[in-house]
Order: sequence, then C-alpha cells, then structure tokens
Amino acid sequence: MRRERIRATPSWRSGPGRYDCVFVNNNEADGFRGLLIARVRMFFSFSDDNILYPCALVEWFSPVGNEPDTDTGMWIVEPDFDPDGRRSLGIIHLDAIVRAAHLIGVSGETHLPIGFKHTDALDAFAAFYVNKYADHHSHEIAF
Repeated sequence: MRRERIRATPSWRSGPGRYDCVFVNNNEADGFRGLLIARVRMFFSFSDDNILYPCALVEWFSPVGNEPDTDTGMWIVEPDFDPDGRRSLGIIHLDAIVRAAHLIGVSGETHLPIGFKHTDALDAFAAFYVNKYADHHSHEIAF
C-alpha cells in the first residue's frame, strides 16, 4: 500500500465529524495479538530540541477475549473507559499507526432504531467486530 488517509475532523463535508479508527503497533507478536485498536480524535505535533514529534490523540479499545469470534472469525473489541466513565485517551507517535481499521458494531439480536446514522456508530455500540474482510491488507494483519 502506498498511502492511506486517516481522518480526524469535527466536520466532514459540512456534516458531522469523522474520526477514523486505526491499528496501532503494540509489540512483536504476530497478527492481531501484536496490535491495538484506537480511534483518532486529533492529529498534532510538538517540537523539543528542534525535533518534531508528530502525534495523535486516540481513544482506546480492548479485545474481548483471547481469540477471534467463532462465528465470524473476527476479533471483538470494546471501548476503554476511565474511572469517571469517560473514554480512555492516549497520545501516540504517528509511527505507531500501522494502518486504518474498520469496525462494525455488534448489535446482537435487536434492530437499530429508525433514524440511526452511521456517523453515530462508534459512540452507540458497546462492542465492535474488527473487520478483517475490509481489504487484503486488513485480512493479512488481523488474524
């Protein structure tokens, strides 16, 4: 892959914000066990001693269980929360981002309400499938 756009903007095309999810390198383990999932809320940089550090403010997700879902073959993640019930945030260097990730809400057996907007999905669901079928690259790393 040559390049990929990962967006974090409060208004996308004169509409609601767009905050993309990413795979973040965690360790040397193979596949998903060596990755974390995060939602990018903001890109920024700072310099120290004339060295520029490009960073991202992210919301963290944690895997549910130690194996992918047996029915779908996809990992399930859920948002992390701090003790006050707010999303857990972190700052990462842009070099830690592997690529964009596609999450699918786990809705269970209930139907989505009428008027539900896809732009609310990352705030509405309690758990998400990490879509390894989104493209070839996702399939290669999210096993």
